[in-house]
Amino acid sequence: MARISFTNTQVASSEIARNINRGVLLNLIRRRQPISRADLARISGLQRSTVSLITEQLIAENWVVYGPVGRLPRGRRPTFLRLNDRRAILVADLRPSLTTVAVADVNGKFLSQESITTMEDPEKTAAKLAAAVSRRMEAHPDLLFEGVGISLPGRIDPITRRIMFAPNLKWSNVDLKEMVEKATGMPVELENAANACVLAEVWFGNTEHVRDMVVVTVSEGIGTGLFINGHLARGLHGMAGEFGHVSLDPDGPPCSCGARGCWEVFASSRAGLRYYAELTKSPAPSTFQELLGFAESGDRFALKALDKMAHAIGRGIRMVVTGIAPEEIVVVGEFTRMWDRYGPVVEAEAKPATVSGKTPRLRPAPDPRMARLRGTVALVLHKRFGVTQTPVNDRQNRKQPTNGAKAVIHS
Repeated sequence: MARISFTNTQVASSEIARNINRGVLLNLIRRRQPISRADLARISGLQRSTVSLITEQLIAENWVVYGPVGRLPRGRRPTFLRLNDRRAILVADLRPSLTTVAVADVNGKFLSQESITTMEDPEKTAAKLAAAVSRRMEAHPDLLFEGVGISLPGRIDPITRRIMFAPNLKWSNVDLKEMVEKATGMPVELENAANACVLAEVWFGNTEHVRDMVVVTVSEGIGTGLFINGHLARGLHGMAGEFGHVSLDPDGPPCSCGARGCWEVFASSRAGLRYYAELTKSPAPSTFQELLGFAESGDRFALKALDKMAHAIGRGIRMVVTGIAPEEIVVVGEFTRMWDRYGPVVEAEAKPATVSGKTPRLRPAPDPRMARLRGTVALVLHKRFGVTQTPVNDRQNRKQPTNGAKAVIHS
C-alpha cells in the first residue's frame, strides 16, 4: 500500500518495485509460514519466476530457510518456506528510570533480557545501553543480528534522527542513535514509544483490516501513536500525536513540558500516585506497580486513585475520538491490568465524543508489558523491508530519507 502523491512526478524505479515485492513476500512468509512458493505466487499475484528469484535471494541472505516438505496426491511435493529464527534483533525500551534491553528473533519471540538504570545524562545512558547490547550479543553467539531498535518517551526528528522532544527524560536535541552506533558497530533505529506500539499492533497483531487506529500509552506520561489510512503519521519534525501535552486545564498542575494542566498530568501513572498521596495524606507508593497491588488487594484509596485516573484517561481519549475518528483505540500500559474494572469507566467517558456513526472500538493491548519491545522488533523489520520514495529534488538536501512514504504491507 504505497502512498499516492499527485504532486510528485517521480516514477517508481525497478529497484523500488523489487523492494515492494520483496517486502510483500517477506510479510506473507512471516504471517503464513510455513508456506510454499506456489501459494506465495497465488496470494501475492506475482509471477512464479519472480517469487522464485526473490525467495532465493532471501534464502541466500539468511532471512528465509526451507521448512517441511508438503504432501500432494500426485506431482512434485512442494517445499515450504519459513523465516530464519536465527535472525535476531536487539531491542530496548528506554524509560525515565529503567531501560529494558532484550533479544528477539524475527518472529517476535524474546530470547533473553536485562534491565539497566536510565541516567539523566544521555551520554551515560548511551554507554550503559551499548554495554548491555554487547552483553546480549555475547550471550547469543549463534544468532545473526540485524540491528538495534530503541523505543523511548519522546519524539525523533525524521530527518536528523535526533531526539528533539523528551520532557520526561529531560533530553533535547540528543543524538542517541549515533552514540549507540559508534559504541556497538550496529545500525540503530529509534522510535517514539507510542509509535512503536502501533508497529507492534500492525506487524504482530490482528489488525490486517484496520486502516485507522490510535494507540494510547499510559506510563510516566501519556503518548499517542497515530495509524492513519494505513500509514504511521509523523507530522512536522515527527511531532504528530502529542495529545498528552494538550492542556485540559490551564490552571492545572505543572507538566514536564513547561505547560500546565496537560492530559498526562491527570491521566499518567504519576498522576495515579499523586492521587493516592492526596487521598491518604501520606507518601505515595514508590512505583505504580505497587499502587496496582494495593488496589488488587482491596485498598479503597488505591481503588479511588485509579478510578480518578480512569476518568482522566477517558476524557483525553474523548478529544482523540473527536479529532481523529479512528476505527480502533488500543490502550497500552500497566494500568490495563485492571481493565475489567476500569475499562468501562474509560469507555463511558470517551463515548460522548462520537459525533456520528459507530463508536471506535476501545481495547487494551494483549501483552502491555512487551508491547514497546515488540514494537521495536517491528521497527527494525519495517526499516529493513519498507519502501522509501523520496522526491528527486529532496535527495541531495536530506541526510536521510523521510519515513512518511514507508509502505506498511498487510497480507
